[in-house]
Amino acid sequence: MRPKTHMKVTRKGQVTIPLPIRKALGIKEGDILTVREEDGKVILEKIDLPEPGQPVGREAYEELIRELDKVREARR
Repeated sequence: MRPKTHMKVTRKGQVTIPLPIRKALGIKEGDILTVREEDGKVILEKIDLPEPGQPVGREAYEELIRELDKVREARR
């Protein structure tokens, strides 16, 4: 288990993911993460989007569209 790192929440509810965690998970500026509450914890997960032109199966495509719709709805 990796050591715990602390983050401070800003007035706008924003946090900065520590660099070692971003590097370990390959999170870059512009990446989309999903966030949910689970058993009193905040869970962030990176959405692995296909590269433009990369073929994806129908199930993966439909799941991607559902996730993007959730992101769009949360921003409204």
